[in-house]
Amino acid sequence: MRTVNAKQISDTAAKLYAEANFDLSKDVLSSLKAARSKETKKLSKSALDILVKNTAIAKKESIPLCQDTGLAVVFAEIGQDVHVKGTGIREAVDQGIRKAVKQSYLRASVVKSPLDRINTKDDTPAIVHIDIVPGNKIKLTVLAKGGGAENMSALRMLKPSDGTEGIKSFVLETVRKAGPNPCPPIVVGIGIGGNFEMSAFLAKKALLRRIGSKNQDRKTAQLEKEILKEINKLDIGPSGFGGKTTGLAVHIETYPCHIASLPVAVNIECHSHRHRTAVI
Repeated sequence: MRTVNAKQISDTAAKLYAEANFDLSKDVLSSLKAARSKETKKLSKSALDILVKNTAIAKKESIPLCQDTGLAVVFAEIGQDVHVKGTGIREAVDQGIRKAVKQSYLRASVVKSPLDRINTKDDTPAIVHIDIVPGNKIKLTVLAKGGGAENMSALRMLKPSDGTEGIKSFVLETVRKAGPNPCPPIVVGIGIGGNFEMSAFLAKKALLRRIGSKNQDRKTAQLEKEILKEINKLDIGPSGFGGKTTGLAVHIETYPCHIASLPVAVNIECHSHRHRTAVI
């Protein structure tokens, strides 16, 4: 049994949340640059130039990529041979998020109640997903999820008879309705299967994959490719100016489901796809 002090979790969460907001990951930055090289419309090219320039300034000056520094969504994989000493894991994560907000001057974007809308003033509580896994390590992945893109997400309980064509139709409908609101070019996470809540979780988790990676299942990977192609035909384009790149990537995760169900969730992410991972 390995003992990990809760402070290590807090310090790691703080570091990851701040870094995610200041320094866009290499795979996302590379995909933006690749999109720039394909564009032919002047406004679309200009929009991508500005996005790439923004990432350089944010990294150099340690200032947020976007004024919406997001809601912290944390995936915590806890080894079954780890004992956390001190506070609970959720409280340790929240302490880290509070620290990052204070030290890095991140915007307070969380309200205590969805009804009274009173700001907690420290971006907590975070959304924490805990998974117990083999081993004696802790893996933390922090996603800073902006409200604009999150608001464009959707979930639908399709019929099994709707099949892959029904899935495609729903995803394209969701992206088309979203238009420029989620700040394209977007990353689209899709969760298929499980049940109502599991499909939404899968869609969120799908966003964490490296841009350009494929699902290990050949049929699912083909569906990712087909949906991305159709999304990029919508001509929404960078910042809504039209063009060849509405989507940077489509990532699908699946799970077994009931014979009577076909749950599908679409979680949309903006061009500032901010996430970081560390192992303790």
